[in-house]
Amino acid sequence: MSTDFPLYDTSEEHRAVREAVRALCDAKVAPYAAEVDEQARFPQEAADALLAADFHAPHVPEEYGGAGADALATVIVIEEVARADVSASLIPAVNKLGSLPVQIAGSEELKKHYLGALARGEGGFSYCLSEPEAGSDAVSMRTRAVRDGDGWVLDGVKRWITNAGVSEYYTVLAVTDPEKRSKGISAFVVEKSDPGVSFGAPEKKLGIKGSPTREVYLDKVRIPADRMIGAEGTGFATAMKTLDHTRVTIAAQAVGVAQGALDHALAYAKERRQFGKPIADFQGLQFMLADMGMKVEAARQMTYAAAGRSERGDADLTFFGAAAKCFASDVAMEVTTNAVQVLGGYGYTRDYPLERMMRDAKITQIYEGTNQVQRIVMARQLLAGVQSSI
Repeated sequence: MSTDFPLYDTSEEHRAVREAVRALCDAKVAPYAAEVDEQARFPQEAADALLAADFHAPHVPEEYGGAGADALATVIVIEEVARADVSASLIPAVNKLGSLPVQIAGSEELKKHYLGALARGEGGFSYCLSEPEAGSDAVSMRTRAVRDGDGWVLDGVKRWITNAGVSEYYTVLAVTDPEKRSKGISAFVVEKSDPGVSFGAPEKKLGIKGSPTREVYLDKVRIPADRMIGAEGTGFATAMKTLDHTRVTIAAQAVGVAQGALDHALAYAKERRQFGKPIADFQGLQFMLADMGMKVEAARQMTYAAAGRSERGDADLTFFGAAAKCFASDVAMEVTTNAVQVLGGYGYTRDYPLERMMRDAKITQIYEGTNQVQRIVMARQLLAGVQSSI
């Protein structure tokens, strides 16, 4: 696939990916979305369908048994799944988030083992950075990794871990030298089956109820030394580089849920009649729909531009990743809220998917760095002269 993405859907291959994922989601994801939300259960139907179609972790390179999708194709997969169910879209999104540190900095043996296992569907991959006292200030983490002979022993608690308990593999950030701050943090692969690994109760959340969020407890978890990702002390740098890439996938989620809400609002506006005509004929509503469509498309273009930079590893990816995530998630919150308004009282009920989409959209403004943090990131890039004008 081309790595130059000035506009979206520029290749037949990308269009084919969109068509395939949309068909799969219409048949095997969307029909279960309301039930998944209502019961706060993992979307197993979606997980099985995505795995069968090789969309569960499309980013894994072909050399490790994956689909080898480029950044734009991966974004399209996540966008289309989120259009049907944001909870289900966290399957490919978090598999990328959790495994990308291995892909970026892991040894060849680590890549073959864990990326291969992910590609084969032997288990999902989660990302353990945040802690009860270290959210936006991740450098203040307290989880420790201490060298012990030919291995490392990990102790600590990780919080807000997406798909915890479902995933088999976890990228865990831990302090190996507390005197060095960010340069004293290292990354490791921990397996669900490692003795000493356990999980808290699922969080009771506003949205994305189908994606379990739990604490991960590490109680004297001993792992072999070759499970360290990259060199000692490079974990934080790898974690930040990972987020530069995966913030683009959060932007894709936001675009997807916004598009799904707009689709439902448009269909309803054309069918609902008041004062003897469809409500879509009223100019006030038309202006609202026009703004929704305009902003969704602007968010999509920014997200795809960021995907191109992710694929190429451009110097201004940090700015574009933060900008795409921030802008698209703000748009998603606005568009889903307005879509509820289009449906009026019906939009406020669970008989229609808009209230779920509105609840789900909110998290995109929070995770992988709040939008306030994204604005700090963007400002620093601008002040450093890194952001590109083209």
